[in-house]
Amino acid sequence: VVLETKDWSAYDPALGRQVLRNINFNVRRGEIIGFAGLMGSGRTELALSLFGNPTHYQTKGELVVKGKKRSFQKPKDAIKAGVAYVTEDRKGNGLILIQDVKRNITLANLQAIASNNIIDNNAEVKVSNEYRTSLNIKTPSVEQTVSNLSGGNQQKVCLSKWLFAKPEILILDEPTRGIDVGAKFEIYTLMNQLVEQGMSIIMISSELPEVLGMSDRVYIVSSGRITGELPIEEATQEKIMH
Repeated sequence: VVLETKDWSAYDPALGRQVLRNINFNVRRGEIIGFAGLMGSGRTELALSLFGNPTHYQTKGELVVKGKKRSFQKPKDAIKAGVAYVTEDRKGNGLILIQDVKRNITLANLQAIASNNIIDNNAEVKVSNEYRTSLNIKTPSVEQTVSNLSGGNQQKVCLSKWLFAKPEILILDEPTRGIDVGAKFEIYTLMNQLVEQGMSIIMISSELPEVLGMSDRVYIVSSGRITGELPIEEATQEKIMH
């Protein structure tokens, strides 16, 4: 088990209400966990509360990452511990649309391409081109502004950014929303390759065929609680909805 929560709860001061209640789940090495549920059920709130809590929820309970109890004060702490989060809102929170592809790809791990706190432009171009090739990002150049790319290619840039941070646990929030069938297939293929290499993936999705097709286990979230856990052999759309 690489990540586990015990009685994990979160209160949102902005809304003045509890958004998560007594969440218990775990993720094993090389496993894809699917979180199914309706929008507003608490799935994204759970992801954000685990990823350094940028929304400043008041959390309680235990978070255990790779056998150690952790308390992430900000996303930077989660990144250092090997946790990454690909947001559901790539245009609003995932990318800087007015920046180019290379700057977006290296954003989460700038120290890897810097010397004495100065970014090495040649290293940035080299790294970006490697991800451009390996993830098949269709762009004339890594100097291209991200806003000019299609939705599927923007999503691949988003994924590249977090893969460059070298995570062991990757949280994917609606990884294929708003992208075409070809790009979806490429992202599914990439996910399978990553877990074969030992990465663990938490996938949040509103699309039940996607959850059933990609997950090893499925957790169902409703009204801020986990209301069920199903091994993939037993999971069906009917059981999940029930």
